[in-house]
Amino acid sequence: MTFGIDDLPVRNELRGKSPYGAPQLDVPVRLNTNENPYPLPEPLVERIAERVREVARDLNRYPDRDAVELRTRLAEYLTDTSGHEVGLANVWAANGSNEVIQQLLQTFGGPGRTAIGFEPSYSMHALIARGTGTGWIPGPRNEDFTIDVEEAVRAIASHRPDVVFVTTPNNPTGNAVPPETVLALYEAAQAAKPSMVVVDEAYIEFSHGDSLLPLLEGRPNLVVSRTMSKAFGAAGLRLGYLAAHPAVVDAVQLVRLPYHLSAVTQATALAALEHTDTLLGYVEQLKAERDRLVTELRALGFEVVESDANFVQFGRFDGAGGSHAAWQKILDRGVLVRDNGIPGWLRVSAGTPQENDAFLDAVRELKKEQSA
Repeated sequence: MTFGIDDLPVRNELRGKSPYGAPQLDVPVRLNTNENPYPLPEPLVERIAERVREVARDLNRYPDRDAVELRTRLAEYLTDTSGHEVGLANVWAANGSNEVIQQLLQTFGGPGRTAIGFEPSYSMHALIARGTGTGWIPGPRNEDFTIDVEEAVRAIASHRPDVVFVTTPNNPTGNAVPPETVLALYEAAQAAKPSMVVVDEAYIEFSHGDSLLPLLEGRPNLVVSRTMSKAFGAAGLRLGYLAAHPAVVDAVQLVRLPYHLSAVTQATALAALEHTDTLLGYVEQLKAERDRLVTELRALGFEVVESDANFVQFGRFDGAGGSHAAWQKILDRGVLVRDNGIPGWLRVSAGTPQENDAFLDAVRELKKEQSA
């Protein structure tokens, strides 16, 4: 007789669920998890080693609990890249943007409270809501994956959620959300409760448009979440951060674990911030490759969602087996893309030119098979 999770006295909302994760397969080309394909430049690697060596001498002591130097540098980066003045008091950092989201839901969500997100969108919002005991409400989207403002406002007015998530650029579809849409949702959320509105900008550095950071002015219940995993090519670092009114930063510290950011994590992130210009240069290359994928896929006859991220959603696969069968055929040619479970659609991360060429060759063969 086997003994499993459901035989344990776990909370009811966790029964029958599976952990979040994408396939980790050993294939020549991996374009399924929106990673930055470029390794960190050697000067940055050396600078990381220097900074870590410095803090290693004091690892017998706890790290800076408030990560003051790191938050200061992050505030400077946000100010420099957005034109909106951000200070130390406006910034909080944690172990990946997922922990940022978790802390926000621990603070403003929880048992007896609800959060809404407009699906399909980043699935971790719903998963973290469940993990924090926050009720999850799936909000509506249009057929083209844009947010139907009238329907969204109606849903907020009806459900009166405590937290509203807006992902821009959206994951997995890649499209950006216009500022006027975010403003409409914010106003609706304030009229309903008021509620916190969290704008998830994990991919904003890849966007054709600008960050929504300027919308923070005069809106104390608005939060912008960011990550160093994508644009900074530091997925293995696990460093996320938010910008908001200082009161929000104070509030999330009520639930953060003490010394949650290790001295090594802080040192590594500070080193990366010293090389912002180089890392954002890689971002420009990826944006060009992303746009090339959009053009090439459309030329092959695929439907493609307009992308402001470092990935592209394409389809539609309506034949035998649908999108999962297409995913397998692409994998059989040595290229791993993402099947997010959205019927008829797949998502591919922008890789190096060589990786993207391999992907395009694979989908060309797929098209030939479908046409035969």
